[in-house]
Amino acid sequence: MSLFFNQADGYYSLTTKGTVLFAVITAVLILLTAFLKSREKDNDSNGADKKDNSDVFSAKQLVFSAAAVALGFITSYIKIVHMPWGGSATLFSMLFVTLIGYWYGPKIGISAGFAYGILQFIQGGGSYILSPLQACMDYILAFAALGLSGFFHNKKNGLITGYIFAIFMRGLFHTIGGYLYWMDYMPESFPQSLAAIYPIAYNYAYILVEGVVTVIVLLLPPVKNAMSRVKRLASE
Repeated sequence: MSLFFNQADGYYSLTTKGTVLFAVITAVLILLTAFLKSREKDNDSNGADKKDNSDVFSAKQLVFSAAAVALGFITSYIKIVHMPWGGSATLFSMLFVTLIGYWYGPKIGISAGFAYGILQFIQGGGSYILSPLQACMDYILAFAALGLSGFFHNKKNGLITGYIFAIFMRGLFHTIGGYLYWMDYMPESFPQSLAAIYPIAYNYAYILVEGVVTVIVLLLPPVKNAMSRVKRLASE
């Protein structure tokens, strides 16, 4: 079709040149955003009033966020449970991304989730694109939603509450995309009597399995204490 896209069987796929171009554009946008945030912070430091650190990316925030995104990206490819109709529960990959919002609030959390979604798209999503909106729902919006944990970052039990809310919202975007684009791809093994809830069952099955395991682990006293220490270290 072009240098950057191929079309076959009703879907689009990125060529190698397309993947490289997309990655370069994304990197430039991220660097530009970081630069603008840095300038914003410098301008604020010259004023009489000091703003809350949650409004800008500090060097520490960038480092901790990048480390969490990297851990989330790596563990997203470590599958611990494969669901019968597709999808897999991973080794706590969603937790690492939601931690960023828990540490720094929704602005940085959503931004980091957006970057994580871009990485997931480049790695695997670009190989199967039904439409730009489908890619946006399944990658950009769904993974950015993991940063919504930030709305609970100063609340009691904010990590668990924020995590549950964030993964629910991720599943919601996947489910909407499923109803819009994936109903025709429902496997024959899926019960036909439940066809109307196929996107819900498909997406929330693996999300909830991973979510339940993660919450159980987070409730363990040693893990709970460790998470509190990490937050203090990230926020100092």
